[in-house]
Formats: sequence, C-alpha cells, structure tokens
Amino acid sequence: MSSQACVRQGCVRLAFPLDVETLQQAQDSLALLHEQVGVFKVGLELFTAEGPAAVRAVQARGRKCFLDLKLHDIPATVARSVEAACKLGADYLTVHAAAGEQALREAARAAQGSSLRLLAVTVLTSMDDAALAAIGLQGPAAHAVERLAELAFSAGVEGFVCSPVECAALRRRLGPAAFLVTPGVRPAGAAAGDQRRIATPAAAIAAGADLLVVGRPIRDAANPRAAAAAIVTEIEQAAG
Repeated sequence: MSSQACVRQGCVRLAFPLDVETLQQAQDSLALLHEQVGVFKVGLELFTAEGPAAVRAVQARGRKCFLDLKLHDIPATVARSVEAACKLGADYLTVHAAAGEQALREAARAAQGSSLRLLAVTVLTSMDDAALAAIGLQGPAAHAVERLAELAFSAGVEGFVCSPVECAALRRRLGPAAFLVTPGVRPAGAAAGDQRRIATPAAAIAAGADLLVVGRPIRDAANPRAAAAAIVTEIEQAAG
C-alpha cells in the first residue's frame, strides 16, 4: 500500500467520509482516492461494523484518520473513550458540545499530550431552526452554534464542527486558535441532500474553515478522482 504524502498541498484540507458498510468497501475508497484526499473520516456505521481495523486501514495509506464518533455520554465514559482513541492513533475525534462542560473538560484532559485533535460538534448540518425548536434547543441555529462552541472552547477544546454558514462568525469570536471543520460543503450545482446549511468549497475556505468534509459530491460523481481533484483546486485557489 502507498504511504506517500499528498501530491498537492490542498488535499490536506479535504476530508472524505468512508460511509460504507465493510472494510473492503473502505479499502476500495482509500485505493481510489488517497492521492487526492488527505483525511478520511471513519464514522459510526463503519466503526460499528469493523472497529479499529477501519482506522488502521486509513493509517496504512499514510493518511490522517478522522474518527467521527460524536461522543455524548457521562464525563468518565467520554474521557475513557478519548484515551482509547489516542491509543488507536486517530488524528481527529468528535465529541458533542452538548455533552456539557464537565465532559468536555475531561475529554480535553484525556487528549492532553497526544497528537489527537478533539472536535466539538455544535449543531448538526442536517438541522435547521425548526429542528432545534422540536428538541427544545434555543435557536436560531447560528446562535446555538456560537453558544456551544464557546462552552467547548472554555473547557479546553479548540476544534469545532460547524456548517459553513456559521464558520465566519466562529472564526471572529474564537480567533486563529480554533480549528474549524465544515461538513455541508457542496460544489456549485450539487444537490443539497439532507444538509440544510451548506456552502461551496471556496465559500467555506473564505469563511475561515480549516478542513472541509465532502462526501456525496465525490462518491456519486461519474469520476470520483476528478471530482476530488476539482475540489482540491477550488480549495487551493480560495486559500491563495
């Protein structure tokens, strides 16, 4: 397996989700896209099916692993889960900001001294103001994102997952220390799917995003490699 670095600088800012059912399917995606993509996201579906082997498959390709488990539990359980992710060698790990200040502080403590970057999930990009109201969370979405991000930041978590729509406001409020990850990125003309708060790759970079998560526009393209390369080009042009 190849472990070479990304050929292009912009690929390190592109994350592709391995939203598949089996390790073989994940390995197929890695083989297809590892030259265009610098970060591969292992989410709940794949990790539940295949466990740490999915993380090791990403590492075998020399790429960063974004372990997207969205931890939301009592502080002790969150801390032990973060410790396990550190031992596994994951590069990024998500924890819900809504887990609360104590859980976030325990997560930050558990990751301290490791290479793992914690990412606090604010408001899922599939949710809008009506969806927030339905679960009793005070909106609008942009305000909820800011409240949750500031809570996590004060607890020692400096990475955040937010939609591109809230990215610029978080960058202004939290400054350069914040690492901002934006799902809900869609090239111009791409279908929104179940995402509600979206933007193009160029707009996300302009808003201050550090890492862009792009799935379906690459996976469903007639030529996924070309689609990923085009997004990398857009990232590089926007970043200057």
